[in-house]
Amino acid sequence: MLHDMNDTPQRPPLGDPEHEAVELRRPRRKGIYVLPNAITLAALFSGFYAIVMAMDGSFGTACVGIFVAAVLDSLDGRVARMTNTQSAFGEQMDSLCDMVSFGLAPALIMLEWGLKGLGKPGWIASFVYCSAAALRLARFNVNIGVVDKRFFQGLPSPAAASLVIGLIFVMTELGYGRAGKGDWLAWTAFGVTLYAGLSMVTNAPFYSFKSVGGRRTVPFAVIVAIALGIALVNINPPVVLFGIFCLYGLSGYVVYAWRKMKGKPVSVIATSTDEPDEIGLHR
Repeated sequence: MLHDMNDTPQRPPLGDPEHEAVELRRPRRKGIYVLPNAITLAALFSGFYAIVMAMDGSFGTACVGIFVAAVLDSLDGRVARMTNTQSAFGEQMDSLCDMVSFGLAPALIMLEWGLKGLGKPGWIASFVYCSAAALRLARFNVNIGVVDKRFFQGLPSPAAASLVIGLIFVMTELGYGRAGKGDWLAWTAFGVTLYAGLSMVTNAPFYSFKSVGGRRTVPFAVIVAIALGIALVNINPPVVLFGIFCLYGLSGYVVYAWRKMKGKPVSVIATSTDEPDEIGLHR
């Protein structure tokens, strides 16, 4: 039996208030911001390129790829904030790309360069680093709203990657090839890889430098120090940069010990103690 044509629902005409209400109720497609995500993809490519170069035996080029990824990783978030293009998609994509560039890539490059000759201890150290990077990134995403912005909880993954890759970079520049089976260089690589990996999952506070720059003014001496730092790096970039990475890799434990000695809170989580769930986090 045919239905009455009057029973068929009619869409309100254009310009009618009911039509505008219907349009507002429709879920809008969420777009993706191009600029910050393009930078993130470039960082991912740098990490992937570093793995390919390490497989080909070009460890110096592989190290440069990781360093480029670290620079790009520091830019994508700043660009997103400056252009007001932050998004949940960008945050998740950034974490996934960081896992490749600063978790998987350094672990595989170090395994190929210096840990393979150690056998099981070598690949275990490489896996510890890789899994620690995943745990560190997951914890960062969960605690991003309750961590003191001035500090990182544990060694940040780009710094850990720079510490591991920095050893390869400086040794390659000094004329050393791949680490031999069980020699001093292989065990040095073993120790640095374990240290960098475990430092990512500690609670030691590492300074984030987020309060430096931006719209805040700094004393003139800071600009002079930056100029002197650039001149110092140019003397011998591999050695000086690796020295800086080592100092930063130790700085969190120095801050932790200093706060402990002064009786100050050592945790960077939940700087407010007003909530019952936050009691005991600063001890």
